[in-house]
Amino acid sequence: ICFQGCKFCSFSLSADNNEAFLLTIDEIREKVIEAKKFDCSEVCIQGGINPKVKLDYYLDILKTVKDVDSRIHTHAFSPQEVFYMSKLSGDTIENTLKELKNAGLDSIPGTAAEILVDKVRKIVCPNKISTSQWIEIITKAHNIGIPTTSTIMYGHIENLKDRISHLEILRNIQKETYGFTEFVPLPFIKENPLLSQLENNPLKPSYGMDDLKLFCVSRIFLNNYIDNLQCSWVKLGPKFAQVSLNYGVNDFSGTLMEENISRSAGAVFGQYLSPEEIISIIRTAGKRPAERDTLYQIRKYF
Repeated sequence: ICFQGCKFCSFSLSADNNEAFLLTIDEIREKVIEAKKFDCSEVCIQGGINPKVKLDYYLDILKTVKDVDSRIHTHAFSPQEVFYMSKLSGDTIENTLKELKNAGLDSIPGTAAEILVDKVRKIVCPNKISTSQWIEIITKAHNIGIPTTSTIMYGHIENLKDRISHLEILRNIQKETYGFTEFVPLPFIKENPLLSQLENNPLKPSYGMDDLKLFCVSRIFLNNYIDNLQCSWVKLGPKFAQVSLNYGVNDFSGTLMEENISRSAGAVFGQYLSPEEIISIIRTAGKRPAERDTLYQIRKYF
């Protein structure tokens, strides 16, 4: 359930939609227990902006994960969700982040960034936080010891200058805080029909060479600042993601267990790859596989 109305999202539903849902705390607990059976080291939690949800719900989610296993890293809540929580509580962004951290939040996904250029955001996500608000939330998180990822959603209506402006914002934040763990380029899934309905259909979808060029440019532009560049095999497919390992990418991303957002937009590459499959993909790309934790500490080499 989400009332944001982003033009690129096929996942959000209104509260009166028959397919709309809100996971209960007990359902979340069961999902974490299932993840633990697979020896998962991280639980990633993001959702829509639901007007009926209160701050206690978010805090209970964090406490529930730690109740199941305190060793599981809780990677949760986009800057958009954090902004909404601060409005619910009537408190500052900084105090809201501290409350989340005290409840068990370990790191934050750097999503809701899309393209950090307001003229683009006003078209693709007009009700989302602004570029300056995204920067504020991410920076405050870093400053109180909450690391985040960083992302870009590209291949829709943005131009190359917009992409570089986005990268420059990320690099400048990292120069100040060094709180980003990785950068994840996320190609817009062109099967999504919503943006294609804009007047004159301004979409400029990315294809293989464009994806590879962005990986290469990102590696060069962010070099010495953001060390880790991750591909999304869910969006690109395992074969193309393997190719990206020779174009600046050093992180194939995780095994996953349940992925709904890309799938609802038309992604067809599944929700799960076994560790054995990923190890084989990396090896046949001529690279040495290693299992890491969320903060890029190596758990073991293969």
